[in-house]
Amino acid sequence: MNFLAVTGGTGFVGKAVMERALAEGLTVRALARRPQATRENVEWVQGDLDDHAALERLVAGAGAVMHIAGMVNAADRAAFEACNAHGTAALIAAMKKQGVRRLVHVSSLAAREPQLSDYGWSKAEAERHVMGSGLDWTMVRPPAIYGPHDAEFLELFQMATRGFILLPPRGRVSIIHADDLAKVLVTLARTQDHATHDQTYEVDDGRHGAWTHNTLAKAIGHAVGRKWVLPVNLPGPLVKLGGRIDRLVRGQKARLTPDRASYFCHDDWTARGALRVPEAIWKPEIETGQGLIDTARAYREKGFL
Repeated sequence: MNFLAVTGGTGFVGKAVMERALAEGLTVRALARRPQATRENVEWVQGDLDDHAALERLVAGAGAVMHIAGMVNAADRAAFEACNAHGTAALIAAMKKQGVRRLVHVSSLAAREPQLSDYGWSKAEAERHVMGSGLDWTMVRPPAIYGPHDAEFLELFQMATRGFILLPPRGRVSIIHADDLAKVLVTLARTQDHATHDQTYEVDDGRHGAWTHNTLAKAIGHAVGRKWVLPVNLPGPLVKLGGRIDRLVRGQKARLTPDRASYFCHDDWTARGALRVPEAIWKPEIETGQGLIDTARAYREKGFL
């Protein structure tokens, strides 16, 4: 591979992917909206998904392109569409113009249920662009992603230290450690196995039957050193009210937005076995109990717990 081109390299998942790619000896060219510190074997291209010239510079000569950049918190459907759907289409157009064929696209389990949220709808639209691109694409739909640098799980860990965790209505979820996700993404970008082309995969931590909301809450409680933690399953209308309140109070910094509340209340966000990555190519390595403990330790070291 000449080098790996990456969008979203400055985000939580993107940073894990960059570390993995560099550890495997790859050279990376990454898109960033703001100037970044110089780093060996990394070339930064300043721009965003609206900048067609920057996208062409990013992908020119790449052995593979990994599209991670996306918006999870936006004011309305149009904003989600502009970033997640139109941004993906713009990247595809740049790849075609530069004659680059290999694309690993990071989607979301939310794309399975586009009617639940504007976010899920926009990710489904992005998938539609990828599937119709004519490129040698592979899509990966991650579930909830955790790890030492994640801000999304942090509030769950903070609640657990107080002995309770507020949760959506009862349901099941899959999760994956960011480092395991990074490994599968880089592996797919590097593989010469054409059987992975035109495939959509759903990945997780390998736990049989995934997690119920309550068993995951108890595992987080154990990770922060609590002998017990009380899972509190809120009714859907109350979760959605909480989303509106959080948006009013924290604005663009809100974690639980009305849009997110809509899909959080869905009862099945588990990765489907029929869409697993073949074990000959990848399987998860990080046991979730230990991964959660390591995440809690990292949060403490940063003063977050």
